[in-house]
Amino acid sequence: MTAIRFSFYLAIILTHQLAVVSSAQQRLDPKLQVQVDRTVKSEMESQNLVGVAIGIIQKGQVVYTQGYGLANREKKTKFTAKTITNWASNSKPIVGVRAMQLVEQGKLKLEDRIRKYLPELPKHCDAITVRHLLCHQSGYPHYSNGRILKLAKPIASDRGAEDPVFSINRFGGSPLLRDPGLAYSYSSYAFVILSAVLQRADGQPLPQQIAAGISKPLGMSSFGLDEKYEGQKYWSVGYKRNVFGKVAEVPHYAHDWKHGAGAYKSNVIDFANWAAALINGKLVTKKSETLMWTPQKLASGKGTNVGLGFFVETQNNTLKVYHGGSHSEARSRMVLYPRERHGIVVLSNCGHAEPSKISTAIYRALK
Repeated sequence: MTAIRFSFYLAIILTHQLAVVSSAQQRLDPKLQVQVDRTVKSEMESQNLVGVAIGIIQKGQVVYTQGYGLANREKKTKFTAKTITNWASNSKPIVGVRAMQLVEQGKLKLEDRIRKYLPELPKHCDAITVRHLLCHQSGYPHYSNGRILKLAKPIASDRGAEDPVFSINRFGGSPLLRDPGLAYSYSSYAFVILSAVLQRADGQPLPQQIAAGISKPLGMSSFGLDEKYEGQKYWSVGYKRNVFGKVAEVPHYAHDWKHGAGAYKSNVIDFANWAAALINGKLVTKKSETLMWTPQKLASGKGTNVGLGFFVETQNNTLKVYHGGSHSEARSRMVLYPRERHGIVVLSNCGHAEPSKISTAIYRALK
């Protein structure tokens, strides 16, 4: 055998061995898989859930994704790792990251007044900055905790719900609950406005921005807007416990108009890959990451547990980054420990699910 041919075959063997090692590093220990499966099924029974999917990240790698229960109870369709479910408010970190990408590109500043990009908003929004939107200090109401008024002069758009600027017509005239910066007040409407700001700042439709800057680079092929249901493959039916205590099907509702407030969906594989990308710093610079995961203070100097698009806290002397999501037909959870490079994500097609209990139970099982 010639030296060249020997080198060629040796390279193939080494490549195969490295691939085997890499594959082994990306799998959860089989004994732990059994324990995790048992734990999730126990939580599902306790909470009376129809379907759940989980993803586990260790050492910055997605080591396990699994689905349990049913995506469609009536048709007996299994809930698998490929089943697509709405992220609900776990959409907010997506636009948080996109905002920081635009800051890095010089197209946006955190202290920019939002009426610089959306002059159609009422004058009482003059003092609201991009930072206020990101850390829930804008003073905007959240669905029903204040007076909700349509924008006095509607903004025209030929893209309808796919345009976050158009979505502002639903609530843009609402009075603020308080002046910006005075208090933390969670607001999904603020993140619809943020979505519109990002679109105006970049000049490209927001879905295209997110595809180019986040989902396509990460290979998130199942990720997209929760549009009107038209028989999408792998889609999950939603359920919720009603007033009689029975878990019943929830009619599908298109959340696409909410954009970064709660409009994105995917399977748990892509949800976990997104979480791993955050842990591994693949989407923004270290400087931007630090800004996102630093608790923001109120104008008074009082601290909060809110970063820029994420909730953050110190737990057992280490950084914990997390977010939840809740719709009437779906719940989600993402909890990350970036310094230790591990995390867990949870999706459920039940509006009464408590995914934080599932993620906590999984961590106990892994320990």
